[in-house]
Amino acid sequence: MKELIYDILIQNTRILTPDMTIRSGVDVAIKDGMISSICCSGSLSCPEAEQTVDGSRLLWMPGLTDGHMHTCQQLLRGKILDALPMIWTRIMLPFESTLTPEAVSLSAALCSLEMIRGGTTSFLDAGGIHMDEAAKIYIKSGLRGALTLSTMDDTKVPDSMRADAAESISRLNEYYNTWNGSGDGRLSVYYSLRSLISCSEELIRGVFEAASERSAMVEAHMNEYPNEINYHLERYQMRPLEYLDSLGVLSDHFVSAHSLLLSEHEIEVMAANGVKAVHCPFSNCGKGVPNTPRLLESGISVAFGTDGTAHGGMSLFQEMKIFRSIMNIRYGVPESNPVIMPAETILSMALEGGSCALGLHKKSGQLKEGFCADLIAVDLDQPHLYPTNNLVHTLVESVSSQDVIHSIAAGKFLMKNREILTLDEEKIRFEAHSWLTKNHLMEDELCYR
Repeated sequence: MKELIYDILIQNTRILTPDMTIRSGVDVAIKDGMISSICCSGSLSCPEAEQTVDGSRLLWMPGLTDGHMHTCQQLLRGKILDALPMIWTRIMLPFESTLTPEAVSLSAALCSLEMIRGGTTSFLDAGGIHMDEAAKIYIKSGLRGALTLSTMDDTKVPDSMRADAAESISRLNEYYNTWNGSGDGRLSVYYSLRSLISCSEELIRGVFEAASERSAMVEAHMNEYPNEINYHLERYQMRPLEYLDSLGVLSDHFVSAHSLLLSEHEIEVMAANGVKAVHCPFSNCGKGVPNTPRLLESGISVAFGTDGTAHGGMSLFQEMKIFRSIMNIRYGVPESNPVIMPAETILSMALEGGSCALGLHKKSGQLKEGFCADLIAVDLDQPHLYPTNNLVHTLVESVSSQDVIHSIAAGKFLMKNREILTLDEEKIRFEAHSWLTKNHLMEDELCYR
């Protein structure tokens, strides 16, 4: 019997190229988790594959990266919209602090389903408790991702989420040693600071030092709220990123989540140190508008995140639309510039920007030979998508999560023809219904089907 050459062969399709144009009449071959060949249809000398896909009515593009999400807030859907101020201390922190291992496992499973269905193939989690359970689920899901723990030592933080600096760093080291590189290399572990105002200087320095020893990435919520800025100005006479810079800890291994309320000097600090930024448009638009044009102009890599389901769901296609509108209102309209944030730039942020935040620059985020085979297919044969005068524009304007028909990560199908292959969706939905009923959170008119 002739040996199969490729794992997956996608035939006669369209692809989104690295230069943000559309190329038609293409075959894409995948082998051992990588994109092995991209060529004109029918030109492969040995077109044998374990799985062959007809791509004639599809557009294949890199999978999206959620650069900032919260596994441990998945069960808060619908809870915080229109809530009063200080939702972090009043709602979210108390909720997270009472989560059980079973609830975190369920949360990770629901996150996985939502991401796979929405075209997200990789993610960066903001950290929580019982994250061993999350890691087990994400390995099963087939997704690529980065996980961490919620790291805080402020005495006002609930006991279940607080540990002193030495213990916090010890826990991070143990989590790194256990899970970094697991899932056939799909999962990585980041070091983290939940927010600077809930972390002592000892903890901040220790986290960056421990991460540096392992060449690991560090992430933190940064410049998201005015009280965060005022706290640092009052205590240190510096803004948050200036404070980290004064400690000498910033580098290209730091991911600054949100990055909303930045001064010009902080942008210069980020650029000088290669810091990565992540915006969460729907979550952020109630807090401020980032100066993304200035960040990009400074050469700073910017990605998108959803901020998790508590903040409106995990659709990055939705986040791109919201971001385009915010940029037009804040920067485009005053300057009469309708292309202040072109579709190509927005897509690049969702793809290559996400790849940088995940520490995979020049390894993923593009359909390119030798890159990770993390890709999704959009079903174009729909009245709201086709025909189109500019398919790149239509990706940003009109495509939604429901239009993703196939999902591949690390060269394996996670979803095919809208069917999740790696997890038992029916079982997970039933468990979610049971959890909500048990916790008296299910509205009367909702029922499991």
